[in-house]
Amino acid sequence: MTVGVLIVTHNKIGNALLDAAKDMLGICPLATEVLTVPQDCEPEQIAREAIARIQALDSSDGVLVLADIFGATPCNIALRLQNLERVSIVTGVNLPMLIRVLNYPQLDLRQLVNKAVSGGKDGIMPVNQVELDDD
Repeated sequence: MTVGVLIVTHNKIGNALLDAAKDMLGICPLATEVLTVPQDCEPEQIAREAIARIQALDSSDGVLVLADIFGATPCNIALRLQNLERVSIVTGVNLPMLIRVLNYPQLDLRQLVNKAVSGGKDGIMPVNQVELDDD
């Protein structure tokens, strides 16, 4: 059994991330679904759909929810899931984060949360010597 992954994002961002990850890896080693949150959505309806997807993805090892912008509607919907058993949420989903998670399908939920956070952070770096302001 393995952890499931639910990607909750604005519009089709999650689909694009998952498609890119599958192309890069050649497979998707974890049960993964995307929940698209349209701009004009009904949050209660989307939250019910999210719960149904969590239940379908959870094979008793839990579900990692990757949401986009903290404080935005997709994230707020994901946060409604935080009291469900065996659900962990990480915000700020990006391609390095998703690739890192999918590269470690054998890890448990807690370990995958750590991989998601490190992948997301480590995937963001300046690539030239231009000095960046601190603000």
